[in-house]
Amino acid sequence: MVNLKVKPFYLNDEQIRWVEDTIASMTEEQKIKQLFIHLTGAGDDEAAVKEEAETMQMGGIRFNPRSRMEMWNMNRYFQKYSKIPVLSAVNVEAGGNGASSDGTNVGQEIKVAATGDPAYAYKLGQICGRETKATGSNWAFSPIVDITYNWHNPAISTRAWGNDPDMVLKLSLEYFRGISESGILCAMKHFPGDGVDERDPHIATSVNSFSCEEWDATYGKVYRGMIDAGVQSLMPGHIMLPSYQKKFNPDMKDDEYVPATLSKEILTDLLRGQLGFNGLVVSDASHMVGLAGRAKRSELVPQSIMAGCDMFLFYNDYEEDIGYMTAALHDGRLTEERLHDALRRILGLKVLAGLMNYSEEKFPSQEGLAVIGCAEHKQIAEEVSEKAITLVKQTGENIFPVTDKKRVLIVPVGPKPSPIVAMAGMGADGSKLYNTLKAEMESRGHTVTIYEDPMEKIMKAMAGMTTEQRTEFSKSLKKKGAYGMKNSIEALTGSYDLVICVANVSATMRTTQRLEWAISKGGWDNPWYVNELPVIFASFNCPFHLADVPQIKNFINCYDASDSSVRAFVRKIEGESPFTGISPVDAFCGMMDTHF
Repeated sequence: MVNLKVKPFYLNDEQIRWVEDTIASMTEEQKIKQLFIHLTGAGDDEAAVKEEAETMQMGGIRFNPRSRMEMWNMNRYFQKYSKIPVLSAVNVEAGGNGASSDGTNVGQEIKVAATGDPAYAYKLGQICGRETKATGSNWAFSPIVDITYNWHNPAISTRAWGNDPDMVLKLSLEYFRGISESGILCAMKHFPGDGVDERDPHIATSVNSFSCEEWDATYGKVYRGMIDAGVQSLMPGHIMLPSYQKKFNPDMKDDEYVPATLSKEILTDLLRGQLGFNGLVVSDASHMVGLAGRAKRSELVPQSIMAGCDMFLFYNDYEEDIGYMTAALHDGRLTEERLHDALRRILGLKVLAGLMNYSEEKFPSQEGLAVIGCAEHKQIAEEVSEKAITLVKQTGENIFPVTDKKRVLIVPVGPKPSPIVAMAGMGADGSKLYNTLKAEMESRGHTVTIYEDPMEKIMKAMAGMTTEQRTEFSKSLKKKGAYGMKNSIEALTGSYDLVICVANVSATMRTTQRLEWAISKGGWDNPWYVNELPVIFASFNCPFHLADVPQIKNFINCYDASDSSVRAFVRKIEGESPFTGISPVDAFCGMMDTHF
């Protein structure tokens, strides 16, 4: 049971009295509704927000970022019309752009780690805190404290700090210190730890297969350190931990293992008992297949709370999920004791967020929005890009600087960015990155061509043909055969002085982050020609592409496709600044041939 007088709450008697009085004043329906976090779609229409707040009476909201004014208005309206003030959560993993769409994008954790300077993890936290607070949100679903042990894992390849537990703890503590200056609460994630399995819990339950001893020395070390530092909340992932589940339940059979979000052994016995975590536990998103595919929703909704989650992230259907939780309370699958323990933690967290005895005068002023995307924060983002970009591999002749290589071919390497990247404004075909790089190179006197693979040209040509023309065209292609797209070496070396292969593979919500080729034989998207002319491979996202292009002699990790990264990349290949980034992961993917 929670103790609100100790870490991480440290509430006084008056604050505890408010918690208890608030619970006593609630109806059963209101108690049930406080367990849920709503992903709002109301926008900043005051009437729509009022209807959602008064109808749902949710304990918290989580926003997908919109403009600063929209976020400020939405938060203001939700607090205004909620009978009990709400926890307002945002995913500020990479900067204030998680709190508002026009916030500062500093960079995902791996990029910050690649600077080699813990001060930037602290500054990332500072920026996240300041820009989150300005919008009126009060809760950050960060930092990510996972550890990148499996280079195949697409879920955290850029989102985690790296593969060293000591570094992960150090940088997580610095982030926490920075964001705490603004009074923003943190939910570290994803307990008991992602990065061992190669599957993304968005689309499948994953497994942390470490033994108890291995876990204690790695993930356990990180979680203990963060708990000792006073982190207020924690988000379990849809991740199994068989070693500890079996330890606390020796009779458990293989088909009885469940993800942490449903596991009493992980959340109550390990987290609450062995690690002594007294804060709030909020489930990861309930629509993720790693949870949704494990049981009937009518069972998993209350089971998550009964296992040790205090809040349930997102409705599938509002009325259904409330009904499932209520039915479980009535038939004993959810106990009054567990419900009230969760409510104490929820309200205790609201006290820490400054929501006790809330009034509109406490809401941040509109003038405070000026900090979002301010010059100071953008300068830090530029510094991170400058220091993070990593020359992972350079063998053979030193081709830098490339100032004398005037004819440049930019070769986009697939697969195309996921819809998530498109939603973020990067362009469904990655064109923003390629065009930005092209413009930057041209501004320095290069002539730049963006490669279009032959298959795309064929599809475009066929789209404008009649049925008869398509038939004849298809016959001509068949005559050419599988090698019909080949060109002479002279066609490449006679036209270009330098090739820059550019990959921007967004891994989140994919089953893999591996490279794919439009044409494996004869095309130029797969850089087989590294011994014919100078070639640079630049990854602007996933750091593990060297496994698929081991022949590359000049391999650079930029970690993201921000404009600041593109500018820094060009400065470095032009010789204006040195490569200083330090890879926080094994970019050689544990393979021999990637080194030479």
